Amino acid sequence: MSIRRRLLLVTSSLAALTLALTGCLSAMIPDEAKPSPGPSRAPVVDGVSAELLPFYEQAVDWQPCDGVDGGYYDCATVTAPLNWDEPGAGEIDLAVIRRHSDSGEPIASLLTNPGGPGASGVALVRDSASFATGEALRQNYDVIGFDPRGVGESTAVRCFDAAEMDAYLYDLPQNPRGSVEWEEELTDRNAEFAESCEANSDGILPYITTIQAAHDLDLLRGVLGDHQLHYLGYSYGTFLGATYAKLYPERVGRLVLDGAIDPAVSGLEVGITQAVGFESALRAFMAACLEGQDCPFRGTVDDAMADLGTLLASVDARPLQGADGRQLGADSLMTGIIAALYAQGSWPFLIDALADALEGNPDLALQLADFYNGRQGGVYTDNSTEAFRAYNCMDYPVSDGTEEAAAETLLNAQAPTVAPYWSGPDSCSVWPYPPTGVREPIAAEGAPPIVVVGSTNDPATPYEWSVSLANQLASGVLVTRVGEGHTGYNKGNACVDAAVEAYLVDGTVPEDGLRCE
Repeated sequence: MSIRRRLLLVTSSLAALTLALTGCLSAMIPDEAKPSPGPSRAPVVDGVSAELLPFYEQAVDWQPCDGVDGGYYDCATVTAPLNWDEPGAGEIDLAVIRRHSDSGEPIASLLTNPGGPGASGVALVRDSASFATGEALRQNYDVIGFDPRGVGESTAVRCFDAAEMDAYLYDLPQNPRGSVEWEEELTDRNAEFAESCEANSDGILPYITTIQAAHDLDLLRGVLGDHQLHYLGYSYGTFLGATYAKLYPERVGRLVLDGAIDPAVSGLEVGITQAVGFESALRAFMAACLEGQDCPFRGTVDDAMADLGTLLASVDARPLQGADGRQLGADSLMTGIIAALYAQGSWPFLIDALADALEGNPDLALQLADFYNGRQGGVYTDNSTEAFRAYNCMDYPVSDGTEEAAAETLLNAQAPTVAPYWSGPDSCSVWPYPPTGVREPIAAEGAPPIVVVGSTNDPATPYEWSVSLANQLASGVLVTRVGEGHTGYNKGNACVDAAVEAYLVDGTVPEDGLRCE
């Protein structure tokens, strides 16, 4: 048995969730037509080795972006080495989008990453730049979104087609949960998925790692004409940013890491801490739900959690059939719950979904699960599931199994509602390549101040990870947002927003330990 790690997506915002559930494009925040942007800057190649110069000196061909009106955005493809340890061994493409600054006189480029691993930075900036960045940042920076290697419009990990992915994510196991047969069945499914990834990904799987992606990040800095990297990373994007700082401390500009992953914790610890975080967020959701008239639960929070546990056990034993013929079992219902817990503004959707499920209608819960899985209208709009698996299987050393029994005990004690649906065979045990990543503290000695933002009841990247990363970094500065939901910047907390924007725009370092109620 293994403890699962959940996808760490910052894009589970109310706006994005509304779009997924209603199809209403106005849920995203489009930009108006703006003045024509200024010219691009020349590449920066200081300190670049001779064998890498052709990559850093490449001329980037910026073109109007497909599906975006006006000339305020442009898009390009940047060529990167397949393997930075052997730059002549092949190439990959990196998809990039640039939103030009409102002022027309940007401080620099601000590269952003929405998380995952596996979330599309191109899609985030293209579809909801106002969610990714506040007005002050859009005024003063060219905001850059990019799809990391293996993701989206870049050279991507490819595995199953839509029908195969539906079967993998939604079909119910034929054997009882927890039985040997159940474990063998899921292991076989994971092996089929891994074999398909290897067959369809054109040899890139060994190089889908955060170390390789951090080198790509420096290449983007260089070809964009910036001497230092200015960066806003959310969720998994904090690990990518911290890894960059470890590799290139002298090239760090102003880095903000929001909703941090602790680079020193093992995959097993990640799974347990996330489960406990989601259990805590679920209890906070239940407390708020019970105060409203539309809540389908009654009594105390403990009563409501027990009733939810009963619902999960019920659909595990007798799945509910949706309008499209798919069945909602406990795993998909838990996925839908998790999706809505990323943002407090999404809680009304979860209330409706659970109320419907209690009445035998699973459709809204399936829509929540679909949103989490990147599925819309029967097709998968991104490859986040594939990329997430590829990165994690290469970044996290395999557990030796000696601590898993104790981990299961801890999980059941601290996350009793979530725990039954959080364990299963280790999907990375059948990955075609052994992991190359290490889990260790990152100090980034020599880097200028790096701001780490943590939210006190963040379910996906629990607050203690932000505290730990800020302490590990030699120049770490911690800003705390007191509240619910995943990540802290641009979520309505004026104190956090002011601290982040003053740093990124003016270079004013926040007070270390600043606490924003």
